[in-house]
Amino acid sequence: MPTLTHFDAQGQAHMVDVAAKPATHRIAIASGRIDMLPATLELIESGTSKKGDVLGIARIAGIQGAKRTSDLIPLCHPIALTRVAVEFVVVSSNAGKAAHVECTATAETVGPTGVEMEALTAVQVALLTIYDMCKAVDRGMVISDVKLMEKHGGKSGSFVAD
Repeated sequence: MPTLTHFDAQGQAHMVDVAAKPATHRIAIASGRIDMLPATLELIESGTSKKGDVLGIARIAGIQGAKRTSDLIPLCHPIALTRVAVEFVVVSSNAGKAAHVECTATAETVGPTGVEMEALTAVQVALLTIYDMCKAVDRGMVISDVKLMEKHGGKSGSFVAD
């Protein structure tokens, strides 16, 4: 059975030693969404939000979040990212489904450890930024479905979500 890697033989939390691992090209893709009222989505799409370009600012926030992941997650290694991309798809409400914004973040590096946490953090920070910028008109927004979609590189190989 696999074991948790962030604990030593005595059960104490520690940062995983990656010194002996080879540097390989690593990529991770994460996604998530934020549901909102149709009127909130209209404000985002029209660019008339009192705070400005919501998705543009959320994109920058997501990139910044990926870069700061090791500051937020205690046992995460600081990683020299070679690329971070944050993309949004706006989905108007239809067929009884809530209006929402889908976010996908891609993080890449060449190094001894993966970038899953950076991609996941980018998605969360981007979605939280949308919430922050729109909460004055819609406090009922819901962030959900944040998950790792793919990861490639390293000893464990590739993972692609179902």
